[in-house]
This record gives sequence, structure tokens and C-alpha cells, in this order.
Amino acid sequence: MGMATMTTKSLTSDLALARLLQLSSVSLPVGGFAFSQGIEYAIECGWVKNVDEVEEWITLQMRENIARVDLPVLRGAMHSTTQQDWSRFSYLNDLVIASRETKELRLTDTAMGEALYRLLKSLEFDIPFEETLFKVKGHDLSFVSLFGFAAAKWNIDYHAAAMGFTWSWLENQVAAATKLVPLGQTQAQQLLTKLQPAIGQTIEISECTLEENIGGGLPALAIASALHETQYSRLFRS
Repeated sequence: MGMATMTTKSLTSDLALARLLQLSSVSLPVGGFAFSQGIEYAIECGWVKNVDEVEEWITLQMRENIARVDLPVLRGAMHSTTQQDWSRFSYLNDLVIASRETKELRLTDTAMGEALYRLLKSLEFDIPFEETLFKVKGHDLSFVSLFGFAAAKWNIDYHAAAMGFTWSWLENQVAAATKLVPLGQTQAQQLLTKLQPAIGQTIEISECTLEENIGGGLPALAIASALHETQYSRLFRS
């Protein structure tokens, strides 16, 4: 009996891990690779010129934005899904979208959210809130809230989901910097290795962030993102 229970738990854990890897994969067709989230302009204007400055740019975003906006909303969306509290889920979805300071940052979230919504539908997810939140009201869907919805439905715990979400964001940012600075592939891997401890620190901050304190403030990121919308030559979508 004990062995059967352990086997079941092990299989469940393995399945949740496999699904987390699927949800966090760069091959997930949600278009994250198409957005630079401000770093393209920061590199163009000389704010970010080398691998050390890329590290500083990314670390600051992780600490002040991902930790204080995205991950607390992710946690709330997962809890709302578990409790089937779709009113609260809708509120958190709107909160994270309202926290995007520029058209580009909002588009990044909602375009990826729409793509993830289509993917979850193709995977035959039952989405109880879609009639009121998406079709009738015409609300945009945030990638963050839908990531939390999928993670909860797939029985992934918050810490693991936060790790996967942050890693996916980090990998996209380093990939963008690799093309733009440019960085060599070895430098990019060295940077990813250096930034890995910051993921745990980011999650720790998120776990101490109360709902009423959700919000970030990175003026340089907002300026870079806004100016990227009119940048003459771009590799990334805006």
C-alpha cells in the first residue's frame, strides 16, 4: 500500500514537472520571442552596451517588476482557479494588464495571452470564465493570468510555476540580448548561469508581496518601451 502511494505521488510529480516544462518551453507557440520588452531601444541608445549591463538590466526587472507584479498575480490567479473564483480571477487579470506602463508592454502580455488562450482551447481545456471575461465583455486576457490558470489545472504548485514562468521570461530576454548587443552563444549561457540564483530571490520577494502592494516602477524601462514604438530599425515587435 505504501509503495503504491509513493508510486502514485511520484508519477503525479513527474507529470506536473513535464507539464511545467511544456508550459515554460521556448517552443510554446505564444510568441514571446517576438518581443524585446524595451531592451532593443536600451541597446540602440547605448544604455546597455555589454554583457554586464545586460545582467544589470535584467536583474533589476526581475526584482522590481517580475517579483512585484507578475508573480503575485500568477499566485493569485492559481489560487482563484483552484477556488473557482472567476470574479477574483477577472480582477487580477485586469490588474496585471493595467500595470503595463506602455502600449508595447501591454501588447506583449495580451498578444501572448491570446495565443495561450487559443493553445489551451486546442488542448481541450475547459475555460469557465471565457464567456464573461473574453467573449462578452471583450476583455483582453493576460499571459500571466492564463499561465496561472493552466498551472493550477495541471496541478503544478506555485513555487514551481513561478520558477518556470520566470525562467521563460529570462530566457527570452537573454535571447534578445544575444541578437542585439550582440552576445556570443557562450556568453549567453554564462549570463543565464549567473542569473539563475536571482530567480529564487525573485520568487522570495513575490511571496512577501501582498495583493494591495502589487505594482512596479521602472521609469527607464517605460521610456525605452515607449520609444521603441517609433524606433526606425527594429528586430522585435512593438
